[in-house]
Amino acid sequence: MRRLFDLPYLLLVLTPLFWAGNFLIGRMVHETVPPVGLAFWRWAVGLLIILPFAWPQLRRDLPVYRANWPIILVLSVLGVSCFNTMVYVGVARTEALNASLLQSTMPVWIAVLSFLLFRDRPGPWQVAGILVSLTGVATIIARGDPAYLSQLRFNPGDIWVLIAVICYGGYSALLRSRPAVGPLGFLAVTFAVGDLVLLPFYVHEMAVLERFVPLNGVALASVLYVSLFASVLAYMFWNRGIELLGANRASVFIHLAPAFVAIGSVVLLDEHPQAFHGVGIALILTGVFLTTRRR
Repeated sequence: MRRLFDLPYLLLVLTPLFWAGNFLIGRMVHETVPPVGLAFWRWAVGLLIILPFAWPQLRRDLPVYRANWPIILVLSVLGVSCFNTMVYVGVARTEALNASLLQSTMPVWIAVLSFLLFRDRPGPWQVAGILVSLTGVATIIARGDPAYLSQLRFNPGDIWVLIAVICYGGYSALLRSRPAVGPLGFLAVTFAVGDLVLLPFYVHEMAVLERFVPLNGVALASVLYVSLFASVLAYMFWNRGIELLGANRASVFIHLAPAFVAIGSVVLLDEHPQAFHGVGIALILTGVFLTTRRR
């Protein structure tokens, strides 16, 4: 794990891979597993997984957390409570193409918020990489036909996804302000705080909306995947990648998620690969290469 933590590019490739699985699962089970319930148990189980390993860091860094609770609260709400819950709500109300298009704008929001908060200016290679990667994402979404994009219709579910993307852009930009604490302890604290914020919404979903997480194999497997891979490992890898490369350079790797979703759709949903998939993925990889170029 220590060797892996010194390989930022590998970490940032694995992160969108895990998030692509999260996106596919959220879309596949949205009719049977309610969004807030899925998000709540995602973080609760993720906390249980990581807590035994994080406990020594938590005991050591407890005074630091107490002294820096405002930024911990903001990061927990933006990155844990809001982002994934809103994505689950959004994908239940919108088409996958719309959600993928909105999610792929996250590098732009990270660059904008990094500039507004810290006056960070993306370099020319970063801008070029973002634009080329966005072109690749648009190629996949448009199925190789630019006219297809004009036929997309947005609905309230898209608003949920857009707000979620902006929230995670803020989380990524603000990660530099987190206190100097152990990475496992930081994940455990943000998971716990974020889940506490979700608790009243989860109670409302059960008591008022009468929607419950079913006790079956599909729900259990979904929660286990999103807890271990899309939560513990993905957040650990993403935080470390931003620590090593910075938010702007790391953000373009998010464009790999639609490419992985396209591949997953072929494997899991029995869809047939098309030529535009290859063109879009090639453009995305080119954009990643341009963004990660050293001056």
